[in-house]
Amino acid sequence: MVAVNISDDIVAARQAGRELATDLGFSLTDVTMIATAISEIARNITSYAGTGEIRLAVADREGRKALIVEAIDDGPGIADIPRALEDGYSSGMGLGLGLPGARRLMDHLEVRSEVGHGTVVEMWKLVPQVA
Repeated sequence: MVAVNISDDIVAARQAGRELATDLGFSLTDVTMIATAISEIARNITSYAGTGEIRLAVADREGRKALIVEAIDDGPGIADIPRALEDGYSSGMGLGLGLPGARRLMDHLEVRSEVGHGTVVEMWKLVPQVA
């Protein structure tokens, strides 16, 4: 597992994701989508929680190998997760594209959050099967 403290560097989290995705054989398009999704959730951490961590791993999901991205923070939490996943909704000054955008770019995204205790976003992209 690779862990990047994103309060130090969103670019480092994005780059670590690009490198792992490339090593796993993702296409350039998929590598770009993964890096963009990481940027979106990392930006949410810096905007709403201040500090947090992005963890990257490879694990089984849906019976296949997947690149797992986990974003963890101890921020204020999300009171209404379904609403936060709607396009255009923002509890702050953003455009409301972060979580819904990341969900569209990845194969799966789930959010666990407790108000006052932080948020965990887990998303994954299934590794391409070799023909």
